[in-house]
Amino acid sequence: MRHSTNNLAALIGSRICHDLISPIGAITNGLELMQMSGAALTPEVALISDSVENANARIRFFRVAYGMATENQSMGRAEIVSILRAVAQGARVSFHWGPLENLPRTEGRLAFLALQCFETAMPYGGRITLTREGRLWAISGTADKLRQTPDLWANLESGDSQIEVSPAEVQFALLPVLLEEAGRRVSLRLTESDILMRF
Repeated sequence: MRHSTNNLAALIGSRICHDLISPIGAITNGLELMQMSGAALTPEVALISDSVENANARIRFFRVAYGMATENQSMGRAEIVSILRAVAQGARVSFHWGPLENLPRTEGRLAFLALQCFETAMPYGGRITLTREGRLWAISGTADKLRQTPDLWANLESGDSQIEVSPAEVQFALLPVLLEEAGRRVSLRLTESDILMRF
């Protein structure tokens, strides 16, 4: 069976996330056992605990955004909200997830990649809200000050997957490819403090 480049990238993403979840879970369990045994919660242990929680949240997020996804795989609201709440813990960006229904994992992947695009624009913090009517996503973001990267956002609307991006910006290259495969296009409205994306 031959795999497309996108499919191989998703398989690699799933494999990396799968292999990292186990050792991070083991560290979490070890910290819990230390606390149950009466060990003092020193600043060092608290720092390790916070770091492990953040890493676990990010891996869960990346597993959705960059891992394998098919139409017959679904994600429940509780799972999605749990991931976003964990990612937002201690972060500057907050998320409001509007959809109440279960979603195909492919739709979750599109939404999470879009969220990463918004996060990139909000280094000083902000609020991101996601709503869905039928198959149409509307994602809005508000911040006191947005990082201005007009070429990256213009690429989303043009659907050009050949744009040069840094590793931290790979979501801007992947999202238009997946939207094209789904037969959808992005429309955007940007100001100095607000972004509205529909697809």
